[in-house]
Amino acid sequence: MEEKEEDAEASGSEVSVCLQKITITDYSTDDYQYEEVSADDEFSLQEGDEDLSEVLQAVQEQAEDAHILASKSVLTSEKSVSEIPEAMDDFFCNFLVSLGMSRTLDCFQTEWYELIERGAFRAKDVGFVPTVYTCNQQLKAENMRLREDLDSYKRAANKAKEAFLKMQKERDFHRMHHKRVVQEKNRLICDIRRLKAHYASYEPVLKQMTEKYQSALRQKMLTSLERDRAVGQVTGLQAILHNLQPGYAIQIPVKKAGHECERKKSLEGSTQRALQEARQQKMLDAGPVKDSEKKRYPRDSEFPVDSQVNSYLARAKECSQPLKHGEYKLENTLKLHDSAVSCLASHPLKDMVVTGSDDRLWKMWALRDGDIIMVGEGHTDWVSGCCFHPSGTQLVTSSGDTTVRIWDLSKGGCVLTFKGHAQAVWDCSWHSCGDFVASASKDSTSKIWDVNSERCRYTMRGHKDSVSSIEFLPFSNTVLTSSADKTLSLWDARTGLRVCTFYGHLHSCNHATFSPESNMIASCDTCGVLKLWDVRQAVPMLSVDTGPRSANQVAFDHSGCAVAVASSDGTVKVVQPGLGQLHSLQGHGETEMQSVAFHCPAERLLSGAADGTVCLWTYGASASMLSMERTA
Repeated sequence: MEEKEEDAEASGSEVSVCLQKITITDYSTDDYQYEEVSADDEFSLQEGDEDLSEVLQAVQEQAEDAHILASKSVLTSEKSVSEIPEAMDDFFCNFLVSLGMSRTLDCFQTEWYELIERGAFRAKDVGFVPTVYTCNQQLKAENMRLREDLDSYKRAANKAKEAFLKMQKERDFHRMHHKRVVQEKNRLICDIRRLKAHYASYEPVLKQMTEKYQSALRQKMLTSLERDRAVGQVTGLQAILHNLQPGYAIQIPVKKAGHECERKKSLEGSTQRALQEARQQKMLDAGPVKDSEKKRYPRDSEFPVDSQVNSYLARAKECSQPLKHGEYKLENTLKLHDSAVSCLASHPLKDMVVTGSDDRLWKMWALRDGDIIMVGEGHTDWVSGCCFHPSGTQLVTSSGDTTVRIWDLSKGGCVLTFKGHAQAVWDCSWHSCGDFVASASKDSTSKIWDVNSERCRYTMRGHKDSVSSIEFLPFSNTVLTSSADKTLSLWDARTGLRVCTFYGHLHSCNHATFSPESNMIASCDTCGVLKLWDVRQAVPMLSVDTGPRSANQVAFDHSGCAVAVASSDGTVKVVQPGLGQLHSLQGHGETEMQSVAFHCPAERLLSGAADGTVCLWTYGASASMLSMERTA
């Protein structure tokens, strides 16, 4: 025990000596500047290095504790060996088994047990194996285990060395690749800067060319409108010349100064001129007219007779085949306004569309690419409705500012403003003759305006709530209105009186329209219910639930066999009553759909949403013809 204690003290002194020999080399890879210490100075810890001294003391104490534990384990093992000695015969048997000497083991066991049976000696007399042999075997086994551990550590070290070398090679490769990538990046940056400078030099030229193109497109549109107007004037003159008969002296009544205005000359169409000529001829035939029989408003327009032929009937017969839902495809989505698109109107002769918005503007744009042709500014509130003149040369708009405005597209400005409604105007419509405009207002009334005399001819009262929409029956003096009082009404524009009322909706009606053949009416309400009515019998023919969201507007296609509904759930519902089918067109996401219209010349379906976008839906045959035209 004394020798072991001396060995422990010696090892502890060696550890302390090793710790005292710790030095800091001059070479270091980091950027820290170390201070030089001369060899003459004694190594000692400064006052600020108390933490380092405490760490060294803790290391010494751990080394001493480990040495004491090792000595205790040796003592315990010796004590266990001495307490449990191994018998001599067992020792020899284990020794021979470990060496694999089986025959010698058999011989030894045979002779050993024979001697014991003869009584030559007893097992107790033989004694036990000395402790030194047992310790020897244990040390040998421990030595072999340590050698195995050493071999495994060597193999692990070799693998780690190989992995380290591999990682070094990969590091060198990635470093080289990184340098190459940096060089490529710098080269690309230089190219991009050069291209930006090159593009900046062309940007003013491109801007000028774009402005020239828009100006040329606007001039082309205005020229086409002037041409159409000239053609209309020539047609009117030809009709007047045809009505003139030789031998009659036409007396033109003399009018006082101030009764005629340039606005009337610009707004008066060929239809009114022909009617005036016919009226003058009738007056000449009837003789002089008394002063009491003269009109109070001589500039009032004459309502045409209801016996005119509806030109839409021939078109509907030609397109008797209904459009199939599967052939509608989303062609384009155009961002035209900053606010919701509240109304749509298709040009009757050209591929142009007018859209009105809550941003107080209306815009006329080309149908294919969405190029803006004209922008109308003047309303002080949202634009609620718009409608083209039958000739396509003028436009009427209604607004939340309680006014109805007429715009001359050739001049690009407002030429006439009607004021008379007490609240917002929801919708407007143009008569087929082009001399009358109808408007529907939130004040529960509708009005018939005379474009030539610039006054309200009739105020149609009868609805108990806001009038949501209004529309003239094509080539007739009948007016259709829908109201929030859940009813539809037919009015005679010549008298301002109600002719018929349609009952059946359970919720407020948002919109109503005539079919191309004028024998049906389609209406929708705030619960998404679409109803088709028989005009002659004033009864509902079909009721379709497209809800639960509100249905905002309805439109017939040019064949009259399909109805499109603008729904607040962000879809366009296409209903084909003849086939009993209802399909949904997804294009605006979940944005509320507020307007829908068909563009007959190009067989397109247009839909306007609350996010200011317009979707163009193309019929399959039209889309194929369009692609062939573009390819050519």
